Order: sequence, then structure tokens, then C-alpha cells
Amino acid sequence: MKIIEGLKYSKDHEWVKVEGNLATVGITDYAQHSLGDIVFVELPEIGDVIGKEEAFGVVESVKAASDIYLPVSGTVVKINEALVDEPELLNTDAFENWMVCVEMDDPAQLDELMDAAKYDTICQD
Repeated sequence: MKIIEGLKYSKDHEWVKVEGNLATVGITDYAQHSLGDIVFVELPEIGDVIGKEEAFGVVESVKAASDIYLPVSGTVVKINEALVDEPELLNTDAFENWMVCVEMDDPAQLDELMDAAKYDTICQD
């Protein structure tokens, strides 16, 4: 299982890459592996305002459908359109294939997320 240093992680298995006031969000390798073969992805609209820990999308696999939660509140500025046509890209590389990019309302919320080492420990449980 791949975990990348320098990213932030949520307890719900989302990763966050921070660049200035922008947060790019996707699901972790652990999450895609747990889901199995992903067959459908639903993403929000650009301009949607989403609160911290609110569902912003759905990932469906052959096993189950799972809500995906936003680790920080913000306004959606970009979505990864490629995932709508090719949801299986998340299985290929969950870190390369981000889901949304949001302009954060409160960057201090990042402090509540885990670093790679801490996230690795919860994946071992």
C-alpha cells in the first residue's frame, strides 16, 4: 500500500495536497484497494460550497458504494472530469488521480488531519 509523504490524510481515507489556499483531494490507495474495482464516480459541480467532513461525491465499486468526504471546507474550483469517463483510474493510481480541488475557507482545519506516519498507523489496525 502506498502512502505519500507531504500530504495530509483524513480518518475517512482521503488525502489532501495543499498549494497556497488550494486543497486537492482524492481517495487513498488504502481506500481504492478496500473498495475493489471502481466502476462509477460522482463528483460535485464547480462552485459548490462544501463543509468540512461533508460528502462531496460517491465512488461505486463492484463491492459497494461509498460517500467521499471533504477533509476541509471550501468552494470547488476544479473537478477531475477524466474520472467520470474512466472511474477505474482511481484503481490505477489513487494519488495521481485526484477528485476535486477546493479553495479552502479555513486552512487551520488542515491541522486536524494526519501526516503520512500517523495515517500509516491507522491503516495497520
